[in-house]
Amino acid sequence: MQQKKIAVIGLGRFGTAIARKLVGLGADVMGIDISEDKVEDLKDVLTYTVCLDSSDPKALMSQNIPDMDAVVIAIGASFQDLILTTYALQEIGVERIIARAQDEVQKRILEKMGVREIMSIEDEVSNGVAQQLINPSVLMAVQLPDEYEIVEISAPSSLWNEKLSEIGLREKYKLNLVTVLRHEKDTHHILGVPYPDTVIEEGDLIIIFGLMDDIERFMDINK
Repeated sequence: MQQKKIAVIGLGRFGTAIARKLVGLGADVMGIDISEDKVEDLKDVLTYTVCLDSSDPKALMSQNIPDMDAVVIAIGASFQDLILTTYALQEIGVERIIARAQDEVQKRILEKMGVREIMSIEDEVSNGVAQQLINPSVLMAVQLPDEYEIVEISAPSSLWNEKLSEIGLREKYKLNLVTVLRHEKDTHHILGVPYPDTVIEEGDLIIIFGLMDDIERFMDINK
C-alpha cells in the first residue's frame, strides 16, 4: 500500500491522538500548530512538525500542503481559526479536508462551506478517522485490545458473487466475517449470521474481525 501523506492542523488532545494513530498505521504525517510548545512536544513522534499560522495561505503553500493526500483540521480552541484555516486550504486547492465540529451549528457551517467530511471531538473516534484516511473503503473501525480490530468496509469487487466458502476469509486471511449488510431501497439491512453458502453481492458492506495487520493485508490484496 502506498504511504499516505497527511497533515494534521491543531495538535491538541484530539489532533495528537489522530496524528499518533496515523503514524502507527504507516502514514507520513505533518503536524502543524501555532504553538511552538505543542510542535516541539511531537517533533520526535511525527514525521515532521511545523509551527505556523494555518489561516495564512502563503504559509501553507510554503509547506506544499496541496500535495497532501488529506488535511485534518483538529483545531478546537477557536472556531474562527478553524473557519479561516478551512477557507485558506480551499483557496490553495486542497482536495480532501476533514474538519472538526464541536456541535451541530459548527457542523452546518462547515457543510455550507462545502466540507464533506466532518468529525466529532471525542478521542474514541480517532482510530476510526485514522483508518478511514489510510483506507477510504473503511466506513467504521473499532480498535480492540491486543492489536485486534473490527472494521466495516464496502465489499471489494473481487468478492462479488462469491460464496464465503469460496472466499476463504479465515483460511486465506485469518479473518472472521461478523455479518453482511445488504443494500436495499436506499439503506442497508443486516443479513444476520453468515453461512458458508452466503453470497457476497455488489453494494454489500461487510463487517470483519481480526488482527490489524491481517485486515490491512486483506484490504491491500483486494483493493
